Amino acid sequence: MDYKKFFASNSWWAVLFILPAFLGVFIFIIIPVFMSFGLGFVKWNLISPPQFIGLKNYIELFSDEIFYKVLWNTFYYAFITAVFSILIPLVLAYALDRKLKGAAFFKAAYFLPYVTPMIVIAIVWTWMFDPNYGILNWLLGIGDSVKWLYDEKFAMPALIIVSIWKNIGYNMIIFLAGLQAIPESVNEACELDGATGFRRFFLVTLPLLTPTLFFVSIMTVISSFQVFDLIFLMTEGGPQNSTMIMVYWLFKQAFEYFNIGKASAIAYVLFVIILLLTLIQWKTRKKWVLNE
Repeated sequence: MDYKKFFASNSWWAVLFILPAFLGVFIFIIIPVFMSFGLGFVKWNLISPPQFIGLKNYIELFSDEIFYKVLWNTFYYAFITAVFSILIPLVLAYALDRKLKGAAFFKAAYFLPYVTPMIVIAIVWTWMFDPNYGILNWLLGIGDSVKWLYDEKFAMPALIIVSIWKNIGYNMIIFLAGLQAIPESVNEACELDGATGFRRFFLVTLPLLTPTLFFVSIMTVISSFQVFDLIFLMTEGGPQNSTMIMVYWLFKQAFEYFNIGKASAIAYVLFVIILLLTLIQWKTRKKWVLNE
């Protein structure tokens, strides 16, 4: 490499500006990824020196009954949240794209929960779900018969409701952008051909929206599997581990039980699950995504 020509040109400016970002990614992402993978094969409590134990952390993990309950909770939460966090925003975006009166107000109202800090949302919804003086039971007229966050049957559905409510705004904006990217000539042609209402939506609009739907589905599934703050602030995995999901269980193993090796093993099991689901979505995209 001719360094004189390199520094004489403007190329070194590009390297200079990219270097901070590269160092940040390398130090805070790449190194921790490889370090955490190595920690999955050791026994370490953050105090004593790490001891190499091979696959024992993974063997103990798959032998633990709680692991399968946590795995089920994670899939249950992620699947229900992802489905409704896609369907409801899609319907809302389609309605708002019809140039409804006050559409700007509704866009801001639906997007506001997404930018609201989770600590605020957790406090407000915890109060709403309270069986004694919460407004939700009062509105439903059921008194204190439903305990919500204190009941194994209702705690997870309550968290799913909050999660869907918070994520509606972001996905709705993405769908709106996708709808507005559809050429107006296509809509005019549909009207001339007599395709209106549901027929127009399912035969024309939805196929053209599939690239946006593909992006939203991947991002929503990944984020649903990585939820932590909602569980930490509202239930802490209870009652009776009914809302314990993998990311929060990982946190407890690492920073409450100081079992760093097992926590790292949980992290990579979760990584493999998310990777497989993403690959399935990616491989099947050609069957339902337009122009793929």
